[in-house]
Amino acid sequence: MSVLERVKEAAETLTPAEQLLIKQVITNPRDIALGTASGLAQRIGVHEATASRLAKKLGYPNYAGFRAAIQEEFIVRTDPATRVRNTLQQTSEAGLVTDLVSREIEALAGLQRYVDDATLLAAAHALLKARRIYVFARGNAEALAVLIDRRLRRMGRDTVLLAGEGRDLAEQVLGMDSDDAIIAFAFRRQPTHYGALLNHARAKSATSVVVSGSVGPSLVPAADHLLFAPRTGSQDAFQTLTVPMAICNALVLAMAKEDPRASFEYLETLGQLIDAFD
Repeated sequence: MSVLERVKEAAETLTPAEQLLIKQVITNPRDIALGTASGLAQRIGVHEATASRLAKKLGYPNYAGFRAAIQEEFIVRTDPATRVRNTLQQTSEAGLVTDLVSREIEALAGLQRYVDDATLLAAAHALLKARRIYVFARGNAEALAVLIDRRLRRMGRDTVLLAGEGRDLAEQVLGMDSDDAIIAFAFRRQPTHYGALLNHARAKSATSVVVSGSVGPSLVPAADHLLFAPRTGSQDAFQTLTVPMAICNALVLAMAKEDPRASFEYLETLGQLIDAFD
């Protein structure tokens, strides 16, 4: 069981101090993985014993075991070369294509255990009610951000694809208000600026939707609507975007199902415009 899965199971039993420790682990995994229990405690102003108690509460024999798990889960997984190398080493005699297809089928088959229709429709309704939808992603997830931004615009939704660093993002969300929504993507770890964006959305009473992998339940702050499921591949190997892409497609289809008239009117108009421009 991964660190994040253990955190999810123990979430309701964590004290405020332990929750602060977890936030540090998610936000700065490399620093925590290379530091000590006393260093982690001093960083956030809690007693050193709190770190040891947290480790045992999560099922580790001591803080050293907890730190080793963090190193394995966060540091190894942030090395792209290592992930690809591990994937190639795990290839069976059946071959790369056969192995990849098998893993994709297995991951997609398990998607419904994490995202049901009720959860999906709740997120769809939130986006349908929004005046403007902000879209945020970092790294490989930016491909999904471009995908859903385009799908939403084709359905007549007013979107803002967020780009750049801190100052750029601040300027782009300046006009966010309670009629808006933000959809964000997060996978191996909490993206830089995720916290600031979600906190700003909350302060403005804007709705937040997050599409995520296993890290989803540990994101801080939590989204109003979380659509998460494990991705294809092991945690220390290459992982694809097939599962989150399926979630994005299901979300867009759910929006079209809930508001078919508006969605199809815009799509028909788009078709006419495409013919005119061609």
